[in-house]
Amino acid sequence: MKESIELRMIFPVGVEELFDSWLDGPRHSAMTGSPATASDEPGFEFRAWEDYIRGRNLEIVPYRKIVQSWRTTDFYPEDEDSRVELYFKSVEGGTELHLLHTHIPEGQTQYLQGWQEFYFKPMQAYFSGRNG
Repeated sequence: MKESIELRMIFPVGVEELFDSWLDGPRHSAMTGSPATASDEPGFEFRAWEDYIRGRNLEIVPYRKIVQSWRTTDFYPEDEDSRVELYFKSVEGGTELHLLHTHIPEGQTQYLQGWQEFYFKPMQAYFSGRNG
């Protein structure tokens, strides 16, 4: 059975800035604290966290939704890519980011902590520092 993760967090930043930061290499790097390649082009192959993460843009609905294939170097070659869906919603105090990560290989539960520690925590600090 495949694993899945669902997280939500409000970031103190507008929808456009958060969305654009996810899909721009230098801005993605700045908000996570680790070099990344990113683009808003469908089909673009991105990399993050020193090539630990890689994937491809599958669907982009400007300022509403990003869908990406996603895998790490911990996946076995025969494992299919997992799927990350990001939903952006303007709320009081900023933007709610709803992350749904599905089709994770069975037993690879470390990504819940990874999303929190290596994405949401540094992003919260980054955007709080820019706007506070």
